[in-house]
Amino acid sequence: MIKTMIRILAVAAASLVMFAATAAAQIAPEPLRPMLKAEAIVTGDIVRIGDLVEHAGIVASVPIFRAPDLGSTGAVPADAVIEAVRAHALIGLDTAGLSEVVVIRASRAIPAKEVEDIIAAALSKQFGLGDPKNIEVNFERELRVIQVEPSARGTPRIARLNFDARSGRFDATLEIPTSVVNRGMLRLSGRAAATVEVVTLLRPIDRGGLIKHADVLIERRPRAEVGRDIVTDSEQVIGFAARVALQGGRPLRIADLMKPELVQRNETVTLVYEVPGIVLTVRGKAAEGGAEGDVISVLNEQSKRTVQGVVVGPGRVVVSTGSPRLAANIAPSRPATSAATR
Repeated sequence: MIKTMIRILAVAAASLVMFAATAAAQIAPEPLRPMLKAEAIVTGDIVRIGDLVEHAGIVASVPIFRAPDLGSTGAVPADAVIEAVRAHALIGLDTAGLSEVVVIRASRAIPAKEVEDIIAAALSKQFGLGDPKNIEVNFERELRVIQVEPSARGTPRIARLNFDARSGRFDATLEIPTSVVNRGMLRLSGRAAATVEVVTLLRPIDRGGLIKHADVLIERRPRAEVGRDIVTDSEQVIGFAARVALQGGRPLRIADLMKPELVQRNETVTLVYEVPGIVLTVRGKAAEGGAEGDVISVLNEQSKRTVQGVVVGPGRVVVSTGSPRLAANIAPSRPATSAATR
C-alpha cells in the first residue's frame, strides 16, 4: 500500500514539473529583434555592431567599421551594415526603413583662441613682452579647433618655445592631451608682438574739423611702432578739432589735436575791453583764428589799431589791462562809463 502511494506521488510530482516547464515556455518573452539605429555616437576609432544595431546581443562588441575622425560625422549605408553583420550570424536585422546610419565621432574641442592665449602667456613669462592680453599672436597657417578624445584630460602645454625679439618670429611645440596617459605633439610657428591700443580715424578730417564718436576707432598696433605721444583713449579726442588735415586709418597724436576754434580768421568779433571798473565793447575783425583761451590779434574797427586778446567764447575776445588809458581808443561820442558800446 505504501509503495503504491509513493508511486502515485512521484507521478504527480513529475506531472507538476512538466506543467510548470510548459507554462514557463508559454509565458517567456520572445527575443527582441535586432534593429538598425538612425544615429550612433562613438567614442573610439572603431565602430562596433552594438553602436549601429539595437539588441545586437552577444555580438554587440564586435568591430566592423573604422570611425570618422575626431569631431567629424559620417554615414554608413544600411546595406553595408547588413552585409557586415551577416558574417557574425546576426540574422533578421530590421532596417526600420532607414537607408543609412549617421555616425558621430565624439570629441572634446580645444578652441584656437585657447592655444593662442597659452602661447601669449608663455611669451609674456619667458621673454617679458608685457601683459599677455596685449600680445598679438599670428600663426603662419590658420589654426583651427583641435579635437581630442572626450576622455583626454588637461589643456595644451608648452614643451618648447623660441622667440626672436627683432623679427617677432616664434616657434613652439605644444603637448596636446590625447588620453589619460598619452599626449600628442603639435608644432606651431608665426609672429608675435606686444601691442597697445591706439585711436585711429575712420575718415579724413580737415583742419579745424571737429572729431566725433563716429569718427574714431580703437585698434591695436605693435608697441614698437607707436610713439609716446600717440593717443590711447578715445575720450581724449572727442570734441577736439584737427590742428592739421588728418588722414583716415592713421593713429592720432596729441600734437594733431587742438581745442575747437571759437573764432575764425577774418570773422567779425566782439572786442571786450576790461579795465578797473569799466567794461567796454566794440566791433573787431579777427586777424587769426583761435580756440578758447588762445591769444589772438584783432583789429579794432573804430581805432584801426590791432590789439591782442583772449578768446573766451564764440566770436568774443577779451582785452584786459590794468590801465584805464585804453578807453582813449573808444570814440569820443561813447560815454566813459560802464556802458556797453556796440
